[in-house]
Amino acid sequence: MLTQPTMEKLRAMRLEGMADGWLAQQKDTDATRLGFDERFAMLVDAEWMYRENKRLARVLKEAKLKLGEACVEDIDYSARREIDKSVVRQLASCKWVHEHQAILITGATGTGKTYVACALAQQACRKGFRAVYRRASRLFDELRIARADGTYPRVLTRLARIDVLVIDDFAISPVSDEERRHLLELLEDRYGTRSTIVTSQLAPSDWHDYLADPTLADAICDRIVHHAHRLMLKGPSRRKEKPTADT
Repeated sequence: MLTQPTMEKLRAMRLEGMADGWLAQQKDTDATRLGFDERFAMLVDAEWMYRENKRLARVLKEAKLKLGEACVEDIDYSARREIDKSVVRQLASCKWVHEHQAILITGATGTGKTYVACALAQQACRKGFRAVYRRASRLFDELRIARADGTYPRVLTRLARIDVLVIDDFAISPVSDEERRHLLELLEDRYGTRSTIVTSQLAPSDWHDYLADPTLADAICDRIVHHAHRLMLKGPSRRKEKPTADT
């Protein structure tokens, strides 16, 4: 039998999925009855799936989603939440990522904004895109530190290359002039070339007043608010109902 030499060559060529699939075929009597073309197609599928799973694990690790288990299939569409299932289904196609659009998710605390944002980001990862999650406060801290230590251009460039940037809990606390300018530079780099998801308790119509500086507010809202997809989540806090649920 040439099983062992063949396995060694497959693994030497880093065809791990194909090697495992071929080994599985040797043990499956039904598979051994199939023709060469069918068995070879199964091996190609095994290798493709192995690489896809490995890629997905890598990009999800890079994304650092707050809720790594979140997925669009598990979003709760109960009536009181008033989430339009057809809209979410459309967003799950990730056409908005291809077209470099934004998604704004708003609602009271505990209504599931972070879960939906992470689910959409995870879906983008499954579709072959890269994502990164940041709470707004930590994002501003990261940019402030980068400005101080001289790595600001590098950090901005890295964030500009991410297909989907999730900015969670935006407008929770007062924003400083430095943070306004950092946000504008970040959005300017991404505008028309990448996609952004923003969650906030504050309605987008109030963001201009929140940002306070009329000139910077105009520029920021122009790049993130206009023409964005919007999801408004309603209902009571889900944390009080089920701590482990879609929150």
